[in-house]
Amino acid sequence: MLDGTKVQLRSVTLGKYVSAENGGGMNVTVDRDIASLWETFKLWRVSDTKFQFRTFGGQFLTWSGTGNLLTATADSASSSETLYVERNDDMIHIKTLGGSYVQANAENQLSADYLGVPGWDANAATFQMSIVENNLHGDYQLANGYGHSKAKEVLTKHQNSFVTADDFAFLSRHGINTVRIPVGWWIAQDPNPPPPFVGGSLAALDKAFTWAKASNIKCIIDLHAAPGSQNGMEHSASKDGSVDWALSPEYISKSLDVIDFLCVRYAKHPALLGIELLNEPSAAGVPLDVLVSYYKRGYDVVRTYSSTAYVIICQRIGNANPIELYEADIGDHNVVVDLHYYNLFDPYFASLRAIDNVNFIYNSRQPQLQALDSANGPLTFIGEWVNEWNVSNASQFDYQIFGNAQLEVYNGASFGWSYWTLKNDRMHWDFEWNIKNKYLLLGSSSTKKPNILLLLALAIAMLLLQYLFR
Repeated sequence: MLDGTKVQLRSVTLGKYVSAENGGGMNVTVDRDIASLWETFKLWRVSDTKFQFRTFGGQFLTWSGTGNLLTATADSASSSETLYVERNDDMIHIKTLGGSYVQANAENQLSADYLGVPGWDANAATFQMSIVENNLHGDYQLANGYGHSKAKEVLTKHQNSFVTADDFAFLSRHGINTVRIPVGWWIAQDPNPPPPFVGGSLAALDKAFTWAKASNIKCIIDLHAAPGSQNGMEHSASKDGSVDWALSPEYISKSLDVIDFLCVRYAKHPALLGIELLNEPSAAGVPLDVLVSYYKRGYDVVRTYSSTAYVIICQRIGNANPIELYEADIGDHNVVVDLHYYNLFDPYFASLRAIDNVNFIYNSRQPQLQALDSANGPLTFIGEWVNEWNVSNASQFDYQIFGNAQLEVYNGASFGWSYWTLKNDRMHWDFEWNIKNKYLLLGSSSTKKPNILLLLALAIAMLLLQYLFR
């Protein structure tokens, strides 16, 4: 039961689901036979026994004590929105901080007035809890789930061992001349970032720059997680899957402060190549005008400290055409548009054969890159790709052909490419594993056009650590 877990609650006695009317902002009823969005609540974890319940509309279950009724009318969460959860397999009791148990009463409402201590038999204070989604296992869930002390221990060990100077030497030996390093917004407040995050990411980034310089490698710093989350995914450190970044001028301003902080610290460092202002903003959650305004302001921040550092702007993910950023006039020089190419995450790729995947690279991706590069605008950067697909039982040779097609096409991008990621617990996502086991053959591409950059995504400060929760 980590932050962002989606649950539905069914009264044992009434046989009905708890529902936030209109998705939130109104009363709470216990009268639905079938559970859907209004009956689904996102958990905000306060501790292993205390939680807050967020509705589809963003409001929280709250108990004011007046009339003992629970409503879904609180826009923010504090003590009145914090509830104890007692759990017995899929059965739970809910208790207010005042000690009263919540029940489904005869009027089909939630009221905090159950008399006595409920057992686990069929009583009005017992609810069946269904976990309908528990997919967020990012930095926020790790830090808040473990608690500060344990999270600090886990992340310190990870930061001190996962990527080392030897990895930079490995990259250099294989012709990689730049790394893309994702960071979270809280790095600007290191070593004492706001809870639940823990310090150490800034020291890790400093070490990466030192190792990069020693190996003659350049660095791109990528703001991968912005305050409020720009895409609702775990790699943006989303608390509960919501996309709130574009809704708050404060979040946008804080993001610009992070860019300023990174520029102050690294703009003059000989290993810096560029700053990526934001990773993967959501097309559904981030309006284009808001994003363009942020990118223009971010460009100006970088130019305050450096006239030569590349300013990298990432396309929106989802239903968005990258040409929108080529037409936005973000800045007058050294601007790069970052495109992410995966033959995954879309039903279109679910049933493609190996040859279909390869043909898609040549027939779809290559023409798009050529069109963008001929638009006389920003440089083009394939900021993330991976040598993985949905093909079952693919041979090593199949992977080599697929990887070679991607290398050949992405080498044509005017700013080069970046693999996601250096190391991973899934083999084909792991760049080092692909190289060492000859599933990805660098230098085998038939293209004769030399690269401007060969870039590799390198997760240091912020890494998907799903395996810690398995």
